[in-house]
Amino acid sequence: MTIGAQVKGCYSAIKSVEASLQILTAKTNEQEQQTKLKEVEQIITEVKKDLRQQVIRLSKEEPQYK
Repeated sequence: MTIGAQVKGCYSAIKSVEASLQILTAKTNEQEQQTKLKEVEQIITEVKKDLRQQVIRLSKEEPQYK
């Protein structure tokens, strides 16, 4: 498995985590928990953006693995 494929797999996993956090936030009634979940969600979103940039960069370097 190439680095590009591994990064794509990680990107997919992060997207799943982000979606799960959004669902948990929507279902949580306690304000403090919602706040903490939203903070974590923001961090995950930033990580996802960074990984997306890596996927793009690696796709250019490894065009056969798009």
